[in-house]
Amino acid sequence: MSSAPLLYVCVRPQQGAAAAEYESFRAATHLDAAGIAQLDLVHSPLPDDVFDRYSGFVVGGSPFNVTDPESSKTDVQRRLEADLERIARAAADQRTTAMFTCYGIGVVTRMLGGEVSRAHPEDTGPVTVELTAEGRGDPLFGGLADRFTALTAHKEGAGSVPPGGVLLATNAGCPVQAYRVGERLYATQFHPEPTGAAFTERMAVYRDDGYFAASDYDAIAGRVLAASITEPARLLRAFAKAFGPAPL
Repeated sequence: MSSAPLLYVCVRPQQGAAAAEYESFRAATHLDAAGIAQLDLVHSPLPDDVFDRYSGFVVGGSPFNVTDPESSKTDVQRRLEADLERIARAAADQRTTAMFTCYGIGVVTRMLGGEVSRAHPEDTGPVTVELTAEGRGDPLFGGLADRFTALTAHKEGAGSVPPGGVLLATNAGCPVQAYRVGERLYATQFHPEPTGAAFTERMAVYRDDGYFAASDYDAIAGRVLAASITEPARLLRAFAKAFGPAPL
């Protein structure tokens, strides 16, 4: 455990969703604002001294997709993907610690030479995730239930772990739900940070972005709010205890 704070890295252009996501990460890690700082990577590039200032990184989700055609990517998206790769490479080289979520897992997978495609999209809402044997023995995932409910909403995914990755969690819809590289780089396809209520608020922001039919919002929100979602936040808590500052 370090005395330096963790850094939440925001890659969401929508400010309301970004602020709420930070609060979800802060609550899930049980850290206060001094324990988990925030960087809006959409508007500010990664500082040169970032690896000296923070004990580790948690990377949030985004409506961006790694599989977006390069011709359609904005300069901002290209720049932030390059910055995310800097964090991932540093963690893979054991120079820092990072947990990438949602869109971030695609960035990590591509950087490591794996394939990200639209062949494994996920519906919006609760899904069942199952730990692998390696996941049950992992320092962070091993404290979770063998099968648990998590929240997803993705247009892309991976069918296999990238070179160097150890598969930690899976399900039938998207085979790569989580993996680890070395001892300090983690990536999850599912969202580990939101409560059901926070997730439905995020759904409202993105209801016209093609993740689900807008007319289905109420039905999906009902399923989300009815689901028991306990283990994903415990994962972030374990990450913060292992790699962050002393918790509250």
